Amino acid sequence: MAELFSMTTDQIINYNGKLPKEVVIKDKAANEQLRLISELDEDDKQTIFKIIDKMLTNKKFKDFFNKNVNML
Repeated sequence: MAELFSMTTDQIINYNGKLPKEVVIKDKAANEQLRLISELDEDDKQTIFKIIDKMLTNKKFKDFFNKNVNML
């Protein structure tokens, strides 16, 4: 239930009367992938996170470059 409402179990147990305004069903495939990654050895997890960081950095750089080139 906590995951479904994006709340902690403590928030549910100590409910303060505020319901979430929106319930988002997470992508189950991505959620499963994250679960499987968490089961990897620490070195393998770090390799995956380094690859993801590199890809995100590349995307941010490309977005920044495209935005600034279009301004010229």
